[in-house]
Amino acid sequence: MASNKFIIRSNIKNLIIKLKQSSFLKNIFIVMSGTAIAQFITYALSPIISRLFTPEDFGIFGSFSAVTGIIGALLTLDYSQASMLPKENHDAINLFCLSIITTVIITFIASAISIIKPSIFYNLTRTRGLGYLLLFFITLLIAGINQASQAWAVRSKAFNRTSTSQIIRSIGSSGSRILLGFMKTGSFGLIISNAFANLLASINLFQILIPDLKSMRSNINLRMMKSLAKEYLDFPLFSASQNFLNAISSGLPVLLITKYYGLHAAGAYAFGLTILQAPMSLVLTALRQVLFQKACEFQHKGQKILLLYIRTVIVLFVIAFIPSIILFIWAPQVFTIIFGAQWQLAGILARSLIIWMLFVFCNLPAIIFSRIIRIQRFVFFYDLVLLAARTFTLIIGGIHFKLTQTVMVFAIVGALMNIYLIYFVGKQVAKKENMKYSLILIDLLN
Repeated sequence: MASNKFIIRSNIKNLIIKLKQSSFLKNIFIVMSGTAIAQFITYALSPIISRLFTPEDFGIFGSFSAVTGIIGALLTLDYSQASMLPKENHDAINLFCLSIITTVIITFIASAISIIKPSIFYNLTRTRGLGYLLLFFITLLIAGINQASQAWAVRSKAFNRTSTSQIIRSIGSSGSRILLGFMKTGSFGLIISNAFANLLASINLFQILIPDLKSMRSNINLRMMKSLAKEYLDFPLFSASQNFLNAISSGLPVLLITKYYGLHAAGAYAFGLTILQAPMSLVLTALRQVLFQKACEFQHKGQKILLLYIRTVIVLFVIAFIPSIILFIWAPQVFTIIFGAQWQLAGILARSLIIWMLFVFCNLPAIIFSRIIRIQRFVFFYDLVLLAARTFTLIIGGIHFKLTQTVMVFAIVGALMNIYLIYFVGKQVAKKENMKYSLILIDLLN
């Protein structure tokens, strides 16, 4: 009996030592600590912010964010993510520069179209005035630069810097929202605060980027960029297209809810979704950076990545399950008490949305590993089907059903599609590595 206790204690001690020595977990906790502080700031100030802006303000902000998010998905053509893959830094830095060039080009094209045909922009975003057009240009440009800088910092394993960026973004966003809220700037203030926060976060990342750009300046040339653009053509063709479809799929609810149920309903949906996504990003922001880097490192060393995939999915589900049950039961009451009576509808919608968000939370490994094993083509067509299903649900619901019914069906469709994606990508990873997917699953669950 005593020997068994000794063995158990010894195993626990060895496990603790291994965990302490794990660079993977260490990097996750570094980024997560910054995200945790950022989310604490956001949540602490949310009850103030929710009382300074109306659901209609958040409805306009949601519509504007949906449009910029859709275009933002194409800004770097995902060459920013491709910069994570090359073994040589001189290849990676050229991919980084390529992503900045595509950001500038796409930003100017989108802005030019909006200036030539402002009615399209105003109708989609529910805004009016040249100020919003200027913010549109600034928001896109900053977003693309931030995407590229973030990817470079992750490649450089500068996780302390990316962690700090999360805190800076949160302070910049929440602080400016409170100031602009007291100034009664409405939706314009919400949009400014978002762009301002991204700008501050990007400036922080420049401290890693600029020295690398200077040291590798002689390696940067257009000829190399053209060659790498062709080599990693699957990223703009499938990965960026996938991001674009995901952005449409994410932004579409706000735009269609505005059309069928009004700005108040769209604002409640956007606010509820934002509140649900905030704690998710505590884990996912850290995991996205570290998991991508770690999986790429595994591949470079010729190591298997299937077990990493399965374990990550299971851990994410375990983390999210209990909070999801709690929110499904009490979300309306929680939203009313914390954010004010005007946000009760947001809580009612959040009750449905948590069904979808649970599996969105678990699908991050599927998104990352699909790029690593280069099956973006499948994910692209998957996203087409998902977009069609979500659009059909929202349109039919908008015509025939109440808002709460439409959002519930919309959430269930999203959950089922994400479950399928998680399973399929895992199966493809197993196939690539000549491993039995089902047997590994059974072994892990036992």
